[in-house]
Amino acid sequence: MLEKLTNTFSGIVKTVAGKSTITEKNIEETVEQIKMALLEADVNLRVVRRFVNATVEEAKGEKVLRAVDPGQQFVKIIYDRIVKLLGDQKTDLQLKGPDTQSVILLLGLQGAGKTTAAHKLAARLVKEGRKPLLAACDLARPAAIEQLQALGEKIGVEVYAEKGEKSAVKVAKNAISHAKKGGFDTIILDTAGRLQVDEELMKELSDVKKAADPVETILVADAMTGQNAVDIAKTFDEQLGLTGVILTKFDSDARGGAALSLKTITGKPILFIGTGEKTEDFEPFHPDRIASRILGMGDVVSLVEKAQEVVDQEEAEKLQKKMARNDFTLDDMLDQFDKVNKMGSISSIMDMIPGLAGQIDESKINLDGMKRQKAIIQSMTKKERANHLIIGPSRRKRIAKGSGTSVQEVNKLLKQFEKTKLTMKKLTRNKGMQAKLMQQFAGR
Repeated sequence: MLEKLTNTFSGIVKTVAGKSTITEKNIEETVEQIKMALLEADVNLRVVRRFVNATVEEAKGEKVLRAVDPGQQFVKIIYDRIVKLLGDQKTDLQLKGPDTQSVILLLGLQGAGKTTAAHKLAARLVKEGRKPLLAACDLARPAAIEQLQALGEKIGVEVYAEKGEKSAVKVAKNAISHAKKGGFDTIILDTAGRLQVDEELMKELSDVKKAADPVETILVADAMTGQNAVDIAKTFDEQLGLTGVILTKFDSDARGGAALSLKTITGKPILFIGTGEKTEDFEPFHPDRIASRILGMGDVVSLVEKAQEVVDQEEAEKLQKKMARNDFTLDDMLDQFDKVNKMGSISSIMDMIPGLAGQIDESKINLDGMKRQKAIIQSMTKKERANHLIIGPSRRKRIAKGSGTSVQEVNKLLKQFEKTKLTMKKLTRNKGMQAKLMQQFAGR
């Protein structure tokens, strides 16, 4: 995500951070590079001007020019300014207590991803201990109700729908009544969209909002549309009054214009970002963490949080004991493949690792190779997975044939596995590193 912006900014940071002295000329040259990078990223011109003026004013002060480490101080100013553009700090949903109902109204144009965002948000609320109800208020798009019902069933969340009903207002009211009777504490209204903003759409949404009295009125916008997403947010806010924005397809946005312009232009925070197609590819928006990614500094905190979601404390302790006994097996390796896959796309994980953000093209990562490795392990017997040493030439031929791969690939996997075991054995001897990993990944 934001690859173009990250590549440019990480280059600027590397150059500036290493300077022992900073002059006004250095500042002007660097800020000009930043200005061009932001404009190329489709950031609103007014936002760029404010950013540039504020950065120059602060950087030319004695704070930087006479600092002990002026290069690092200048980088800190750039970082702080980007955080401010993105919204200063994370904004949480303003939901009521569990004993009453909170209505979340999702708005947006057709194709922005409202229905997908609705089910992702519902899944997140379930993890947080809430009991959400999805309400199918999109009565215009063919199969919208069926899509929401399928997604609701996938995550085990009930969907309220009235097939054949023509009034979205009536469906919204009835959904809220149903929620009260059923003990649901959150109602997510998935509303209709249009290909563009029009009077009919705004009238319907306005009527639904009056009837539902939501605590959150959230626009779902496509991050890849850049300035168009910002203009749409401004229009929706002026006519309906937004409380926040969900940016979808954030993982595919190489520029970042929408994210960097939204808060300044609309005054509304970005609440969540969609980072992939899976249900779990949905993250709270942390301005400081995204700023860190943009500058190529990674986001270790988010990486650890993702790891905690797929590895609990008990599993981590079991793995530690296996490593200590040198009992790590091919079954364990297969399990680790699955856990990494659950954490999200390879590129999103790389974006969180300091020094790798924006530096790796996912298209060049051999994702097919990972699938083939899984197929090889899955073609082994239980005994072979438990003890790789019994896998001789004839067994390797059988495994290669069963997995649709070659003997060479089977050999390569086994060598990789042996190296992994050796690395883990060394790790168990380093008690300090071991304790640190356990503390992070077990969530202590």
